[in-house]
Amino acid sequence: MDLSTFYRQFYEGLLQTTWLEFIAVIAGIGSVWFSKKENILVYPVGLINTVIYIYLSIKGSLFGEASVNLYYTIMSVYGWMLWAKRDQQSHYVVVITKSNRKDWLQHLLFFLFFYVVIFASLTYLKKDFAPGAIPAADAFASATAFTGMWLMAKKKVESWWWWILTNISSIPLYFIKGYVFTSVYYVILLLMAFWGLAEWIGRAKQHTINDLLAKNNTSFNQ
Repeated sequence: MDLSTFYRQFYEGLLQTTWLEFIAVIAGIGSVWFSKKENILVYPVGLINTVIYIYLSIKGSLFGEASVNLYYTIMSVYGWMLWAKRDQQSHYVVVITKSNRKDWLQHLLFFLFFYVVIFASLTYLKKDFAPGAIPAADAFASATAFTGMWLMAKKKVESWWWWILTNISSIPLYFIKGYVFTSVYYVILLLMAFWGLAEWIGRAKQHTINDLLAKNNTSFNQ
């Protein structure tokens, strides 16, 4: 594909962008911004994005993307409840932390399970029910997204690495399928994911320092 063809396809794709897709993109960007700030509004704003994309994906026979956004919707409700939970001292129960080796093994197994399931499902359904599917690419984008959303609910720093992989794979995937504005949206999310990763690394370090100080104060008082 030469540059003139790329620009023409990009321009035509933007002209075909619906107001629903525009709202979904804005809500998605807002949701990532709130997640970067560790603000619970990530979930209600994100629900606007996911519900719209479920509708758009089903309408466009993009069942892999529809399944991802259905999962996002369910996990958004779960994450919302988890992030809102407080202890008796009104401190949030879930704080930003880094994963250990055991956690990483669980992440990889989680990813591999969903990749295999989604790839097999889309391969089987492609001929009759999902002609727009690209099984390997769709399964990778979906499985990384599933893993990222799961870890985001648990406030794990590593969730951003999975989001980075999701965004990188989704940029060409949506462009090829004609969702040009959504493809640009994933470019923005990719940049924000690196920003979010850096910010969460700093927040995780601060939580660790605070925990050590609290333990030292407790020991001193005893």
